Amino acid sequence: MAIDRAGLAAFLRHRRESLQPEDVGLPRGPRRRTSGLRREEVAALCHMSTDYYARLERERGPQPSPQMAASIAQGLHLSLEERDHLFRLIGLGPPVRGSAGDHVGPGLLRILDRLADTPAEIVGELGETLRQTPLGVALTGDTTRFTGPERSMGYRWFTRPETRALYAPEDHAHLSRMFTSGLREVATLRGPGSRAAHYADLLLERSEEFRTLWDTHEVGVGPQQVKRFLHPEVGHLELHCQSLLDTDQSHRLLVYTAVPGSESYEKLRLLSVIGTQTIG
Repeated sequence: MAIDRAGLAAFLRHRRESLQPEDVGLPRGPRRRTSGLRREEVAALCHMSTDYYARLERERGPQPSPQMAASIAQGLHLSLEERDHLFRLIGLGPPVRGSAGDHVGPGLLRILDRLADTPAEIVGELGETLRQTPLGVALTGDTTRFTGPERSMGYRWFTRPETRALYAPEDHAHLSRMFTSGLREVATLRGPGSRAAHYADLLLERSEEFRTLWDTHEVGVGPQQVKRFLHPEVGHLELHCQSLLDTDQSHRLLVYTAVPGSESYEKLRLLSVIGTQTIG
């Protein structure tokens, strides 16, 4: 398929001009005169240079790669239908939809953008972190940086000992059961040949603890009501986790809160000042 430069330019301009700063978590500012977002704002959201983005709107520049197209779709908060249309305009086949897709729907993104002062993240069904708020990064580290099977929190739990350091030791046994149970459920749902089944095979080879728990065939082990963290800077935190599910992509928004007035509440406020930490 060939790139439709005129169609792509018109589509990008329309989407940029239809978005308001509030739609993407940006401040409006008192002197804004632009209808919609500025090109440099969209370029930053898409993780590209302003010049690269501007050339696309002017029907110039190279054909974007699939990775660049996905970044544009996410930066412009496109729906799945709009994302697929963008890929076709670029001359690419649309990416997979559903459980294996990493494209976060605009609804979840709009909510996440409004949670800048709250630890929150969007995760896939195998525990891959797709997006985090700044305070989410400060709480757990940048968990979007992992690649391959290590993108899965459950996989890291059994293969990277440093992953467990962030969680209270008395909760480790339950978390091990929960991750094993969850992986079994997804592997059964998606079937042989799925990523879930592949991760299970890898863990059966690499973790004796996982093998023991897998052999129990336990399912339905949910999260505890309160999550207890041991943060390297602020120490012990007790946080409640609320979740919102996007059924189209099997993505879940997780929001962590502390009881107002509690010690953990004050520690979260301190954490927002300290900033991000690199945590395994």
